[in-house]
Amino acid sequence: MTDPESLADRVRDGELRVHELEEHADHDVAAAARRRLVERETGADLETVGEYSFPAERAESNIENMIGAAQVPMGVAGPVPVHGGAADGEHYLPLATTEGALLASVNRGLSVIRSAGGADARVTKHGMTRAPVFRVEGVAEAAETVEWVEGNLEALREAAESTTSHGELLGVEPYVVGDSVYLRFAYDTKDAMGMNMATIATGEACEVVEAETPADLVALSGNLCSDKKPAAVNAVEGRGRSVTADVVIPGEILEQRLHTTAAAIVEANTRKNLIGSAKAGSLGFNAHAANVVAAAFLATGQDEAQVVEGANAITTMDVREPATEDDPADLYASISLASLEVGTVGGGTKLPTQSEALEILGVRGGGEPAGSNADALAEIIAVGALAGELSLLAALASRHLASAHEDLGR
Repeated sequence: MTDPESLADRVRDGELRVHELEEHADHDVAAAARRRLVERETGADLETVGEYSFPAERAESNIENMIGAAQVPMGVAGPVPVHGGAADGEHYLPLATTEGALLASVNRGLSVIRSAGGADARVTKHGMTRAPVFRVEGVAEAAETVEWVEGNLEALREAAESTTSHGELLGVEPYVVGDSVYLRFAYDTKDAMGMNMATIATGEACEVVEAETPADLVALSGNLCSDKKPAAVNAVEGRGRSVTADVVIPGEILEQRLHTTAAAIVEANTRKNLIGSAKAGSLGFNAHAANVVAAAFLATGQDEAQVVEGANAITTMDVREPATEDDPADLYASISLASLEVGTVGGGTKLPTQSEALEILGVRGGGEPAGSNADALAEIIAVGALAGELSLLAALASRHLASAHEDLGR
């Protein structure tokens, strides 16, 4: 077998290119050769980068020019009862992060939710989107194109679904801007996150649009999808999965466990998450939903760039009157994530570490019925995000945020 040192020499001497190494050795040797080359060129010590625990071949479809793996610490929060449309029962939530205090905060929130009997969660909408942009001569051709699309959804569905055995075209929403026509295709992608599925299917449908209308395709993605960018269209229309989680926390638990009251948390949420976010022009009206979404994405093999959409969430808090005048008021708490894009098959979910994390959650692979595992994952993440909101808002309301970070050595 060719050794890494000789392969690195051949790249250095110009005989091979970095991306050709797998043609001359197995994936692990090729990765080692790249590490040797980078070490020589930069003086860096990549010993730890090279200490990964799975065959490099397993990551062939996930990364190019592999040199090793980035090891992010993973912790677990919970368990917490989730009463979902797909998730039912107690669940631990694996989270991968380098931010100290995050797991402690989420775990505190989940513990409080557990004491309250668990949280409800529901996926309220499905629809992975891809929005190509077409060129027309003017508004008359734009109207002609839109009219054809609206009258021929079945033809577009047949073309799109011919590329996949799982995806279903849910609808196509047209948008006209001058001589540009955007068609926002939405798909039910079942247990896959489905971005590639939606792209391939939409490409096939675009050929039909070009053949039957005056429109010419300019780009398969026209940014009205909108993928991996802050966008109001995702906040309003949703993307991937729209999911909401809520819970009612008894007043006694708030006082005993969070050292605050419902009224104090509601005020903090209103002034911080709602008014403050509105003044900032934010698309997300929450405290730190991205923290939990990002950590769950890293742990379970989701597309980490789609944290942008996953943080598109609104947190609401409301005082619920107690049973008697002598009891402290209860707290209603919810979080609604408009565009959480998750899957349990495909992409990074099949990598060994991430696959194990999905096993912790009980949602590895395809569900029965199709889509139920990804729905369950979305619901559990939403409950985790709700726990994070509760914990942080309580810390702010009780003025314990700084001391909590100090106590944890941050």
